[in-house]
Order: sequence, then structure tokens, then C-alpha cells
Amino acid sequence: MSEVVWTIAGSDSGGGAGIQADLKAMHSFCVHGCSAITALTAQNSLGVEALNPVTQAVLESQLQALANDLRPQAIKIGMLANVQQIQLVAEHLRYYRDNWPCPPYVVYDPVAIATSGDSLIEEDAQDDIADAIKTHLLPLVDVITPNVHETQMLTGIYLIGPDALREAAKRLQQWGAKSVVIKGGHWDYPQGYCVDYCREGEQEYWLGNATITTPHSHGTGCTLSSVIASCLAKGYPLKDAFILGKAYINAGLKSAQRYGEGIGPVAQTNWPSELADFPQVIEPGSWLGDELDFPCAADFNYAAGFAPCPQQLGLYAVVDSVDWLQLCLEHGVKTVQLRMKDCHGEQLEEAIKQAIALGRAHDAQVFINDHWQLALKHGAYGVHLGQQDLHNANLRAIQDAGLRLGLSTHGFYEMLLAHNYRPSYIALGAIYPTTTKDMTGQIQGLQKLRHFVPLMHAHYPTVAIGGIDLTRIAEVLNTGVGSVAVVRAITEAEHPAQAIAQLQQAIKDGRSEQ
Repeated sequence: MSEVVWTIAGSDSGGGAGIQADLKAMHSFCVHGCSAITALTAQNSLGVEALNPVTQAVLESQLQALANDLRPQAIKIGMLANVQQIQLVAEHLRYYRDNWPCPPYVVYDPVAIATSGDSLIEEDAQDDIADAIKTHLLPLVDVITPNVHETQMLTGIYLIGPDALREAAKRLQQWGAKSVVIKGGHWDYPQGYCVDYCREGEQEYWLGNATITTPHSHGTGCTLSSVIASCLAKGYPLKDAFILGKAYINAGLKSAQRYGEGIGPVAQTNWPSELADFPQVIEPGSWLGDELDFPCAADFNYAAGFAPCPQQLGLYAVVDSVDWLQLCLEHGVKTVQLRMKDCHGEQLEEAIKQAIALGRAHDAQVFINDHWQLALKHGAYGVHLGQQDLHNANLRAIQDAGLRLGLSTHGFYEMLLAHNYRPSYIALGAIYPTTTKDMTGQIQGLQKLRHFVPLMHAHYPTVAIGGIDLTRIAEVLNTGVGSVAVVRAITEAEHPAQAIAQLQQAIKDGRSEQ
């Protein structure tokens, strides 16, 4: 069943922002959008001509009707025109939090000023509205998504650099918001780029891309927060919702056009499917990281990338001993990863030496998991690293030695972060639950895999991993993924050699059907 997402916001008679934009964006992300209207604005592409808040009774009746039948997984809140509306919505949110078995995520876009520059709150109550937001609403909000002007209005902090964004986000969190997304469309720092910032708890994420030059940007803020709410409703982590929202906005700005004589709306397109629309994940040492003066101790050439490996890696066996590795190679597996978690010292080094030698003898691609120092020392074909190991490994040394690099990813954000490094291949997982490691909160499923593959397959060999066995391999290959990694499907098989033959035949059959 499709997820339900509410928008509590104003109506834009010009069709470019407010609930009109919210519902279109929600439709693009395959959720069912419902609306509770806070105000009927009279506006067109030239500006806002009138602001007509609904009465408390009208707003109350809408919220009550929705709560009686269409309980949401997420609520997006937009324009609240006065203090009374803020208090009423906060009262309902508090009730949902305290009484519903599964309270919805709450995403708040503190709309105050339209793209045209016109105010969208009652002029004589701006200070009271800001105080009411801080007192009543922020303690109930999971994600607040202000733009630069709204951030400065709420916090009093002038956003002149990265540290100021951090300080402003922390202040909003101190007032109760769990997470903060500060939209960079009006920041223009560094000049010529759009940089967006997210702070979730103590973790921060930076995204950036060259500014997309168009005057037609009406509704971008409403749209971004609606995409984030839709993705949270579908169970995506915030960092993935953040990057998908940004990609959707970029695609919409590229396709935006004028309707009327003024500022046109951002286009409401489809689920982001073009890598060119996705922003860069900004890290120390990356091109935008340098522009933002992020401190960087790493000596690494991002642009050079890593040595290539075959586009089709076939059956990719992940094993925890040299004996298993040898069995796989002897039965025709050409790509094997040695992943030894409980072996150390001389025993570990000897196992890695043997694995590398066996790989050469069988003309196969043997990757060493984690232990990059020993892989370098003994001249391995390649190294496989998890996201947590990226900043501990000497990537420059791996790169200079010509070793291949495979990277694990769990979701859109980590996949785009991996793209920064131009690895030899990208592993996508976990596709299904697995007992080999704790993947709580990181199960991707086939639906996400179908979104990952088109973004990456033209640039890297792709490998699906996690809980894949003979009964699932056909549906995994149907996504177009280049290779399939297995663990238990071989090592827990009653007849491992027979299991290998069956898996290889299944891959061959799957390829012939594509």
C-alpha cells in the first residue's frame, strides 16, 4: 500500500508553490498526498496580491477528517499564517506523538517570504510568529528546512560562511528540532555554487553543485521539503532523503519554464534518474571542500580514480578462509573477496599471501577486505573497503600502486560519496537481510536497487550483495546490476561445488534474458 503524506500549507492560486507544488512532488515519489489548507493566497507569477488565512475551525475540521481515516507516515508543514495556526497545529502534533502507535515524521518548511519577495505571514505579527515557532512547533519537528533568509530570521545569525551555518543549525536544534536542512539557493557561497547543509544530531552532511542559472525557481523550498517528507515516509534515512530532494530540485530547475509574465515554477519531474542531476557530496579534499576551506590532511588525487576491473565481475564469492577461496577458484569463480574478521598477526598475513598467490595462479580477481596494508605489501589485485574505512586507509598509496578499489555503499548518499573516489567498482547492499553481519536500518531491497543501477552502471561495475541466494538471483539480475556477490549461498551449501555451478548458470541465464 502506498504511504500517506500530509501537507499542512497554504494554497498558491498560481500553481507553483504551496500545496500545489507539495502534492505534485509527493506524486513523483509515489506516495499519496493529502492536504490541510491554512490559507488561500491570491498570487500569480508576479507576486502575492492577498493572503487569506482560513479560520481555526476550518483548519481544525480538515485535520480531524484526515486523522479519522488517512493517518500519515509523514507530515510536511508549510505556511502557517499566524500564531493561532501554529498553536493549533502544534496541539495536533503533540496528540499524534503521544497517542498514535506510529507517530508520523514531521518536516517543517518555515515559509515566510515568497520567491517574489512578498511576505507570507501576517505582517503585524512577525515577531510573535517567530517566538511561537520556537516555543510550540520546533520541539515537535523532526526536520526543519529553512532557506538562508528564514534561518537568519529565526536565529539572528548572519550566514557568512560554513561555521555560521553550523552555529545556526545547532541553535535550531537547541530549540527542539531534531535535524536541520539549510537550503543554499540564496547563499551563493562559494560564488557560483549552490551548497546545502544538513545536521542530523551531531552528524553533518554537505551537498553542492554549480548554480543552475534560471529565473524560474518558484516553489523550490516547498518541493524540497515535500520530497524529504515523502522519502522519510518510505523509510529512507534523512541523508538519502536530503540528496534525493536536491537531485529532484536540480532536475526541476533545468526543466523550469515561464508561465505568465513573472517568475516561473520549478518543474515537477520524475524520480531522479540522471547522475548529472545529483549534487556532489562535499568532503575535505574534494573540489567544493577546498572552496569551503574544509581542513584536509588526506593526500589523495580524487580526479585520477582507481585502476579499472572487468565491467561484468560475474559470480562474486565472499569467503572467510583461504580454503574456501581455493575451492571457489578451482570451480571457476573469477572474482573472490577474502574477508577475515577474526584473524590477526602472522596468521592473517600468511592467509593474505596465499590468497593473492592463488588468485594469480587461477588468473582471477582476488580482493582483500579491509587489510589494505597487507594487500599493498603483497601486491594484491584489489582492496575492498567499507565506508567507515575510507578515511583510515592510505588511498594515495593504493591508487599509486595500481590496486583496484571496491567500495561498499548502503543507500543514495553513500553511493554518491563513493562516486567522489572513482572506485573500480561499487557494491550495493544489503539487498536482503543477512546473518553474516548486522545490517539494521541498511536493507535496501529490489526497489532501491532498481534506482541505484541506472545511476551507476555507465560509470562503474556494480555488485549487488546481501542475502542473495539461488532463489533470489534472477530477480536481482533483473534490475540490470552487473554482478552478484554471495556468502552463505556457497559456504552454507550442502554441496558447495554444485551450488557454485548452479549460481553461475543462473547468472548466465539471467544475462541471456536481458
